[in-house]
Amino acid sequence: MLIQRNTTMISYLKHLTECVRGVCRRIVLRSMKMRLLLSFLCVLSLCLFNGWPRGFRAPKAITPTTFHDRRNITILLWYWPFRRPFSLRGDVCWDLYGIFGCRLVDQRSFFPSADVVVFHTKELVMGHQKLPLNLTRPQGQRWAWMSLEAPVHNGNLCRYDNVFNMTITYRRDADVTIPYGELLPKDAGGHLVEEVPLNKSFLVCWVVSNYKSHHRRSKVYKELKATVPVKVYGRWAKRPLPSNALLPAISRCYFYLAMENSVAKDYVTEKLWRNGLQGGAVPVVLGPPVDSYKAVAPPNSFIHVDDFASVKDLGKYLQGLAEDKKRYNEFFTWKQHWKVKLYTDWRERLCKICSQDNSLPQQKVYSNLEAWVNANNNQACTNVTTS
Repeated sequence: MLIQRNTTMISYLKHLTECVRGVCRRIVLRSMKMRLLLSFLCVLSLCLFNGWPRGFRAPKAITPTTFHDRRNITILLWYWPFRRPFSLRGDVCWDLYGIFGCRLVDQRSFFPSADVVVFHTKELVMGHQKLPLNLTRPQGQRWAWMSLEAPVHNGNLCRYDNVFNMTITYRRDADVTIPYGELLPKDAGGHLVEEVPLNKSFLVCWVVSNYKSHHRRSKVYKELKATVPVKVYGRWAKRPLPSNALLPAISRCYFYLAMENSVAKDYVTEKLWRNGLQGGAVPVVLGPPVDSYKAVAPPNSFIHVDDFASVKDLGKYLQGLAEDKKRYNEFFTWKQHWKVKLYTDWRERLCKICSQDNSLPQQKVYSNLEAWVNANNNQACTNVTTS
């Protein structure tokens, strides 16, 4: 009995010892957890107060405020071209086009602080707007002359000698070039060249509303239709096309007459970019010299009227090309690597000022704007007044 009692006592003491050890262990672990928690809270408070260490900072999202080293530029549009305003709500240049540090405004109260003031020439020519010559021009402020018209439609510019510091036009030698369209590279890989669409119904097409018999393009049209059939659309032909029917109609033609109403330096409009290259027909161009087209259009994508001895020879060439599927398809190989971007929004054109501002001269003055616009630097202005 005594031995059994001692054995029971020993077992009890062992169990009691294990319990005491467990309690002690839990107390120690709890104490360590409390210490770790207190340490973490201390570190967290220091980081919140002083900022996170560089190695622990998350990457910042790219926003306009990320680029602190870039000076903000304010562009004031004195009036909207053709009286058709666009919304300037928010940070337009950043939100729509990813251009940093560019504030585009149309409120004239910004005149004293504007870096650049832009004037569209059409309204000046028509007398709908005037330059603010009665206002004190802030030092360093630049005035920009803007036009997408051919020189013949820009009016008399002699009155604006020594007024403007910047030109914004389709010309490649302008301070800010705003083309009607341009080429952009496609994503790597491209795609196969399309076969000639089966819906080709006409050899040559032309869309024209502003028909003037003295225009060179009108004379080319008359001579060409004497050799080959020409399908004509537009108000002049009493066959207008709504915007959503324009490109489908052109796509049914082998060739499209992308002929400008004026022949001027670098004057290549949507007639090439949209109607021709996007329309799915091979553009037959008439305008500036062939080198001007080669500088901007895809290689082997167009046919220039001036490359032929006569319009009759041009017509025969078009007939033979339409019958040769392989040669005709070669005019579309550029689509493997390039796509056409059209410029139709004045906001995008104006935002380009900021993207090019660092490369623009700050003290430039056009002493003879008329001569520059007409690509004749020897042209002199006489007997004009500034208004």
